[in-house]
Amino acid sequence: MIRLDSPGAAARWSEREREAGRTIGMVPTMGALHEGHVALVRRAAHENDRCVASIFVNPLQFDDATDFDAYPRDMDADAELLRSAGCDMVFTGTLMQFFPEASSDQAIPLLDPGPWAEGLEGAHRPGHFAGVRTIVERLFRTVHPDRAYFGEKDFQQTLVVKDLARALGYPEIVVCATVREPDGLALSSRNRRLRPAERAEAAVIYRALVAARTAWQGGERRPEALAAAMREILDRSPLEVEYAEVRDPANWLRDDPAAPLEHARALVAARLGAVRLIDNLSLDS
Repeated sequence: MIRLDSPGAAARWSEREREAGRTIGMVPTMGALHEGHVALVRRAAHENDRCVASIFVNPLQFDDATDFDAYPRDMDADAELLRSAGCDMVFTGTLMQFFPEASSDQAIPLLDPGPWAEGLEGAHRPGHFAGVRTIVERLFRTVHPDRAYFGEKDFQQTLVVKDLARALGYPEIVVCATVREPDGLALSSRNRRLRPAERAEAAVIYRALVAARTAWQGGERRPEALAAAMREILDRSPLEVEYAEVRDPANWLRDDPAAPLEHARALVAARLGAVRLIDNLSLDS
């Protein structure tokens, strides 16, 4: 596997591969890789001639400087995991290497994240999706991948990225199922920051999502009732819940969609100590 330390070098490598007629699958990451990322890389390597990953902890998408500073970083360990999963090239860079036209990080123009950023994560993390869309757009323009792979755990993010891809005309966005621990907890880079007691409590998020799915399977179609099924479980836990709501994934709105729902996804964000966790589950599939 080739390791490159600048987006410019990554762009030149990718251009040579495209000129040779090879397809490129890309997995954008912020590092601190786990088996969820590995699943994305393996699929990208299987479905394309070349697999590329980026590792960049993007300050533009952090609304909390403390969270940015605490984000785990281990480039060597991440690179070894990528190599073993079949990645052909990994690259990183600095913020100013990605945006050489800017005189400082404050001068980087943030992209409008679009309507899919409304509500939920967009409401609780102001500016987050503008930062996501801005860096992902630059990553796509660097590599020009045929396909890009994202995890379903960050569901609202996948909607923002799909909207970006439609605007650019590329790449195909492949959303891969959430990889979970045996107790249902979604794999996340943030999980390693949980203390043992907090890790045990975190599994309640998945139980709440399953409660909403059970209510759906029982015929419930009112978003407020489906959300109440989650709250009944979450309110008995030590988690500080930011939201536990249901949205129509095909008709994303800031507020609860109108009932009865034909399609629905339950979404939760909660804090355990200093760690913020998110998860979601499709109710109709």
